[in-house]
Amino acid sequence: MTAATALYADTTECPAPRIDDASAASLALRGVGRTFGTPEGSRRVLRDIDLDVAAGEIVAILGPSGCGKSTLLRLAGGLDTPTDGSIAISGESVRSYDPRCAIGFQEPRLFPWRSIAHNVELGVRRGTPAAQRRKDVAHLLELTGLTEAAGQRPHQVSGGMAQRASLARALARNPAVLLLDEPFGALDALTRLRMQDLLLDIHTAEPTTVLLVTHDVDEALQLADRVVLLGADAGREGAVIQQIVTVPGERPRDRGSAELAELRANLLDGLGVDRHAHAR
Repeated sequence: MTAATALYADTTECPAPRIDDASAASLALRGVGRTFGTPEGSRRVLRDIDLDVAAGEIVAILGPSGCGKSTLLRLAGGLDTPTDGSIAISGESVRSYDPRCAIGFQEPRLFPWRSIAHNVELGVRRGTPAAQRRKDVAHLLELTGLTEAAGQRPHQVSGGMAQRASLARALARNPAVLLLDEPFGALDALTRLRMQDLLLDIHTAEPTTVLLVTHDVDEALQLADRVVLLGADAGREGAVIQQIVTVPGERPRDRGSAELAELRANLLDGLGVDRHAHAR
């Protein structure tokens, strides 16, 4: 056992999961739009986005490439500023790089010279006492199944383990809103399914509010309470919300459910994908 593994392996005094339903926050978008300047002139990416996400809810954002899904996520976390409209977390306006949010990306973005444990520790809020930092990291390593890998460097672990470390680092902020941008998109199919199950297990233990961008209709239906479909509005520039679908059934859901299959087909239609060609 390495020194780092030993330091974070003793979880006997780890606190219970730190996030509960009261800690998760609601998210409200009102008339949100975003226009970018280009050498050819202004380009509107999003328009008239109205969305309410309840505290503790998981909402997936679907849409064709380039429709503004990641832009919407950045706006929600204060990483960008809307040109129009407003965004609030629990009734308070989103601030620049809002500390109430944490974001996870498609790539793990771990520091290669740091151990897995020390990468996770980077997510803990500044000013947290050292003993509490160790307890928080130990809890998250256990939650994501990384305790034995605590002392390893990112190049020594699999892609799925690295992505778990990235997720643990985001959760270390104790976020009121967790923003995930294609977090499993770079993984192989089997690892992706396992990561989806892990995210649901984590959400059960720490039910923060989650806004998830994905291109995968099946992933959206497996994870989300509701699915928001973004798309172009004929004759007007800028993507809008085309439809919002409530996903039936409690999680974890049966991936082979006929009800989900019908929803999948409808969402594929909304994305302009031939459901029959997609099934071949």
